[in-house]
Amino acid sequence: MKIFNLKALLILILLAAFAGCQSHYALVKSGRGEYHMDSTLAVDSGVIKTYLPYKQKMEAQMNAVLGQSAIAMPKSDSAETYLGNFYADATAAEARKIASFDFAIPTTKGGLRYAIPKGNVTLDNIFELMPFENELVLLKLKGTDVQQLLNFIAASGGQPVNGLRMTIKNRQPAEIIINGSLFNPNRTYTVLTSDYLANGGDNTKGMATPVERKNIGLRVRDALINYVKQQTAAGKTINVQLDGRITKN
Repeated sequence: MKIFNLKALLILILLAAFAGCQSHYALVKSGRGEYHMDSTLAVDSGVIKTYLPYKQKMEAQMNAVLGQSAIAMPKSDSAETYLGNFYADATAAEARKIASFDFAIPTTKGGLRYAIPKGNVTLDNIFELMPFENELVLLKLKGTDVQQLLNFIAASGGQPVNGLRMTIKNRQPAEIIINGSLFNPNRTYTVLTSDYLANGGDNTKGMATPVERKNIGLRVRDALINYVKQQTAAGKTINVQLDGRITKN
């Protein structure tokens, strides 16, 4: 009986101690409001003092140099662009470490949000280029769906691709080479893209009814960051070339 009482006493003490650790604060009221901030407002030194350490820490991280680019990569509406080739080749190179696929269209030209300058490539540059949290996915597509995707690429004047070569004639795809072979509409192809495009973003055609869809567990932005870092670790600069993968007559 004494042992039982001792155990009971210890349990009560532990329960009391646990209850004593709980917060006594409880939400009693909430509300929502909009506060417009512009140059007419007086500077609040208290607010600045609060966020300034976080701002300085964030800027130090975002200004970190990941690598070097031998050329400037501007945004452009051309059928093939330096920025588009960099984006497609970098994501494809990182994704091929995880899975195999026939060709890649990881973004559209509209998804290339910012240019990469010549010289230092910082973490901030990559976040500006790709500010979203999109994931890379693999789609197994029927040849007829790939034909729709190729039609979309041609009709839109060319898109960033890897593993695909084609000529655009009268807004139609021609002389199509996928992964080194002539396009065969009777077979299936595995395509690397982003979940945004796979879900119909930018009105991309041909991806709506895949035979199979697989997430490879790699964010698009992380693939770009990893690629630049690894080029640097290998003693290389980013030196993208226009190789005629998309030509337009």
